[in-house]
Amino acid sequence: MEKVKYLILGAGPAGLTFANMLKRRGEDSFLLLEKEQEAGGLCRSVQVDESPFDIGGGHFLDVKRPEVNDFLFSFMPREEWELFERDSRIYIHGKTVGHPLEANIWQFDLEEQVAYLSSIARAGCNSGKDKPENFVEWIRWKLGDQIADDYMLPYNRKMYAEDLNALGTYWLEKLPDVSFEETLRSCLTHRPYGKQPGHASFYYPKAFGYGELWLRMARELSGRVLYHRGVKALDCHRRQVRTASGEIFQAERIITTIPWAEYEEIQGMPEEMIASVRTLKHNAIETRYYPENLDTKAQWIYVPDDTISFHRILVRHNFCTGSRGYWTETRQERCREAAGKDTGGADGNEGNNIRFLNPYAYPLNTAGKPEAMKKLLDYCSAKGIYGLGRWGEHSHHNSDVVVEHAMKLAERLLGR
Repeated sequence: MEKVKYLILGAGPAGLTFANMLKRRGEDSFLLLEKEQEAGGLCRSVQVDESPFDIGGGHFLDVKRPEVNDFLFSFMPREEWELFERDSRIYIHGKTVGHPLEANIWQFDLEEQVAYLSSIARAGCNSGKDKPENFVEWIRWKLGDQIADDYMLPYNRKMYAEDLNALGTYWLEKLPDVSFEETLRSCLTHRPYGKQPGHASFYYPKAFGYGELWLRMARELSGRVLYHRGVKALDCHRRQVRTASGEIFQAERIITTIPWAEYEEIQGMPEEMIASVRTLKHNAIETRYYPENLDTKAQWIYVPDDTISFHRILVRHNFCTGSRGYWTETRQERCREAAGKDTGGADGNEGNNIRFLNPYAYPLNTAGKPEAMKKLLDYCSAKGIYGLGRWGEHSHHNSDVVVEHAMKLAERLLGR
């Protein structure tokens, strides 16, 4: 049994940030266990067609958290990044319009604009109706039937799950907020109004994929990252974990950034809480590369059309300098063909045969999840076990948010 002060599970952005914070504060009693053969988690990159391919989909560095960016630039200097203004669009009714849809209705023909505006004007939020708790009805209440049926409902079914009412509504408040008045103004003036969506400005490396950043952070840890160590069992009382190969590690504090579903066995936790852990849902996503350039300046294209398998396109040649082609994201259940069995498993090596399956892509915001996670994280933290990051917190955090949470947790535990 190996004993350390801090044991970190998972070498993705959360685990790497926490570990490097420990090192910079002079703490040397820590280990980081990683299931895969290299660091980066969902943000890993590989070379495909002589350019980077981000196997976990579209991951970029937002500009909104300067303290996070300064920390990350200390591993990969600012001059190695290019700053972009986000250009995201929606493919709908056979044409491509700006995102968010309600701010860009003016790009449709006049009759379609009238239909959308009439529908929005009748939406529950504009007619004084109470906010519903049902997911589908919430979307209709907020955006009107036309946007719900043409875009939001089919897109969310493609990306998350067929049964949308299994999802809660608590996370929908972060959707771009465009009022009816702003939508009308945009139609009259032919320009978007309202709150910008996330990643309005973002950084992407000039000469590498996004995964390069996390590889550099792993190299700073001087052999304290142990690879091929998939954790399968957690003992909350003893603060021990057991790997798939039977190794046991014990720590004063455990930082878990891996999916809770990875624990085949959990000891020292009430049965009802273990049962609650087993109800946490997530989905798997296939990313697939296509070598053709698309005639667009967009970096993101959202595709709600249910007859098309994928839900999103990342146009590589519009943000990755010197590259060509694009990649798609498709929920596993909608894939025409199965990809490799493991995360990062590639099937084929050219053209549209280059694809990767990420078994853990997005935590699902199911009804009741916030309450269940609060009980779980409160119980575990009292035992010296801390859930961190997209999977430790089971929340759809972007990488900049994950890094911020890891920095704050490290400061708190180290007693800044």
